Amino acid sequence: MKKGEIHNGIVLRVDYPNKGRVQIDGEEEPVLVKHVHPGQKISLRLRKKRRGRWEGERLEVLVPGPGAAEAVCPYAADCGGCSYQGLSYEAQLKLKERQVKRLLDEAMDGHDYGWEGILPSPVQTGYRNKMEFTFGDAYKDGPLALGLHKRGAFHDIVTADGCRICDPDFSIILRRTLDYFDRAQVPYYHRMRHTGYLRHLLIRKARATGDILVDLVTTTEIQETGLLTDWRNALAELEDSGQLSGHLSGILHTHNDRLGDVIADEGTEVLYGQKFFTEKLLGLTFKISPFSFFQTNSAGAETLYRIVREYLGETKGRLVYDLYSGTGTIAQILAPAAERVIGVEIVPEAVDAARENAKKNGLYNCDFLCGDVFEVLDKQLASGKAPDLIVLDPPREGVRLDALRRVLSYGAERIVYVSCQITSLTRDLPVMARHGYIPQRTCSVDLFPYTTGIETVCLFSKLSEPKHDIE
Repeated sequence: MKKGEIHNGIVLRVDYPNKGRVQIDGEEEPVLVKHVHPGQKISLRLRKKRRGRWEGERLEVLVPGPGAAEAVCPYAADCGGCSYQGLSYEAQLKLKERQVKRLLDEAMDGHDYGWEGILPSPVQTGYRNKMEFTFGDAYKDGPLALGLHKRGAFHDIVTADGCRICDPDFSIILRRTLDYFDRAQVPYYHRMRHTGYLRHLLIRKARATGDILVDLVTTTEIQETGLLTDWRNALAELEDSGQLSGHLSGILHTHNDRLGDVIADEGTEVLYGQKFFTEKLLGLTFKISPFSFFQTNSAGAETLYRIVREYLGETKGRLVYDLYSGTGTIAQILAPAAERVIGVEIVPEAVDAARENAKKNGLYNCDFLCGDVFEVLDKQLASGKAPDLIVLDPPREGVRLDALRRVLSYGAERIVYVSCQITSLTRDLPVMARHGYIPQRTCSVDLFPYTTGIETVCLFSKLSEPKHDIE
């Protein structure tokens, strides 16, 4: 085979998160292709050979595979966000379960880990309570666009004002914002030339309260305040005219002059309302600031947290550590039945919100400590405050090795590990086994329908000696 050749093939399987294995007639090794589904017959173009394996680009689906369904989004062919458009929701769940189990089976080398299946999201469309849209152009030197990155392109932006996985109010706010700045002929921030003004539009909305928080992220290239005042008024008019199902709790403006294409807070001003919104989960109220971590699927988060509470088991009279606690959601859900819960989080804004949330919920047995998990735990260990139970809910990259070793050195009776990236969990399994922690119950919760994302929850129990070696 040669680069640039076009072939037809059958998708044998799709590995996590989006690695299709396509078998071409007469070839021993399958070609890796993204954005495909099991059982499809596709045409592909060979792109490159890496580490002895060909990688290809999908050109066309010739024959749909099992579970094929009509794509629910008008941008399915262009947007890089939802790789599982074109699959029924039942087929998506089956695919994700196979992916998770395949990785766990390999990591556990045939040993049991108490698999209990996959739980669906209570809602499959309009579930996202947070979206980060990017300003740019639809193509080189094209018109102003605001939305999501085009599939396979670093610069091109798809104006996704009909995105089906976010709340419909987001599309209305996006379109009003885009039309306003397009008419005003305001330039977007060019990521190569490092010039321009408009960078991102961050929108968050609470499912239970309907609160909407909007944050425009720009450079400091333009200082004309009237521009922002008119934009704020344009958004307020949406609510006044009844076009939004929710209500605006705050309209913000954040400065970000960093060169990288990330949303960074270098100063935020309130243009309208307040700098936070309020959400409710499992009977508790949470104040959430623009950059604080909070699960993006509120309905699915309730399912996830019920599982965490169930897996952790009896907490009466116990000291519980909630590590990577964010705005303190898990800590406060556990607090009513625990002796004490200590949350650790590195983002000061989130820690402040967690403390305020606990007070608002009448929970006075929660402490929230700000800092790196390893450093905070080192101090806690020196003070003699050893936890009975631990919840680990780390970011996508998982737990840093030195921090994980510190966590395991406490010898807690049970640890519940919540992983938003299954490969991070399987990477940490051997380390936990060497410290005598063996998985007893495991399940996945789908918080991200139509995308490759999946949450996995695993209960580890402490044994006197490792039961088996899973390295």
